[in-house]
Amino acid sequence: MLILGIESASLTASVALLQDGKQLAEYTIDYKKTHSQTLLPMIDEICGMTGTIPAQIDAIAISAGPGSFTGLRIGSATAKGLGLALKKPLISVPTVGAMAYQCYGSRYLICPIMDARRSQVYTGLYEFAEDGTFVTIMDQTPMAIEELLEKVNEMGRTVLFLGDGVPPYAERIRELATVEVQFAPSFMARQRAGAVAALGQVYYEAGRYESAADHRPEYLRQSGAERMKDRQ
Repeated sequence: MLILGIESASLTASVALLQDGKQLAEYTIDYKKTHSQTLLPMIDEICGMTGTIPAQIDAIAISAGPGSFTGLRIGSATAKGLGLALKKPLISVPTVGAMAYQCYGSRYLICPIMDARRSQVYTGLYEFAEDGTFVTIMDQTPMAIEELLEKVNEMGRTVLFLGDGVPPYAERIRELATVEVQFAPSFMARQRAGAVAALGQVYYEAGRYESAADHRPEYLRQSGAERMKDRQ
């Protein structure tokens, strides 16, 4: 099975090809480019470098949110367009869950945090069972960092934090944490399409996929424009 993974939920743009559990290619960039400029050329590049014809792709795993409204819309439009053109299913993969999946085999409580602005983060809590099963302890949600630290302190376990929410909130985490805290190194701290594709394969095998026409991003909260409209 050949899966194309697409990640565009934050400033990072990333695409990957996964064949029968083996990552064939991954192209990730986080440097002064918009996703509308990068995603399609990156997909074309990894297909060309691996000799992959788009029609050979069996499914498209898309990081479905939460994250940047613009980034999610661009990623969703790209995945939907390819899915409709190729007549392939889409696999909606939770952005925060895919980030945690990068830490496969960790013995720690895994806590990705994405900066959601307005003093909040997008977060969730995950772990890997002894048999390697990926377990969701708390599903992804927007939350104040203080509320999140209350929850992890109650669990009494070492916590591994990762994501673009770490730099702005690291000091606050250290101040509030009563448990041991670890921060993931930079090479595994941001979103990656390889993890989206790998978790997407798990979802696909469990029957969790949809048609391209049915796919919708998961924003988790209203955009700024929608909030302003509600106030009027």
